[in-house]
Amino acid sequence: MRLLAWLGNTAYDADDECVAIGERHYGERFLHEYEEMRAFRDLRPAIFSAVRPLLGHEIAEARDAALVAALPLAEHPLLTEHRAELVDHARRLLASSTDRHNRARVLDALKAWDHDTSELENAADVAARERHARLRAERASWEGNWTAGYCEDPPF
Repeated sequence: MRLLAWLGNTAYDADDECVAIGERHYGERFLHEYEEMRAFRDLRPAIFSAVRPLLGHEIAEARDAALVAALPLAEHPLLTEHRAELVDHARRLLASSTDRHNRARVLDALKAWDHDTSELENAADVAARERHARLRAERASWEGNWTAGYCEDPPF
C-alpha cells in the first residue's frame, strides 16, 4: 500500500493542474524542461494498467489507495475511457470512507471531470472545502506582501 500511496502522490504532483501551475510560473516550456515529470506523464497508461486490477482488491485500504492513484493517471488522453469505471469506484469510496485525504482527492477528481458532488459530500467535506477557500483568500490577500503579515523579516 505504501507503493500505491507513493504512486498516487506522484501522479497527483504530475497532474494537469500542476502542469498548468508550472506553466503559469515558469512559462509554456515548463513540461519540456521538466524531464522527470514529462517521463512520468508519458508512463501513465502503463502505470494505470498496473494499478487498475487493484481497484477490486479485497482490502478496502488497498482499493482506496489504488483509486487515489488511478484518478490523476486517468487524465492521460488514452485513459479517459476508464473514467466511468473510476467514477463508480469513487462513489463507493465516498459512501464508505471517512479518510479526509482520500475523500478530498476523489472529490477533486470528480469535480475536475464535471461531476456534481454535492450529494456525495458529507459535513466534513464541506467544512474542509470552506476552510481551504478561506486559506486561499487569505493567501491571495498577501500577494505583493512577501512578509505575509509578519512584522519582521523572515530568518533566512
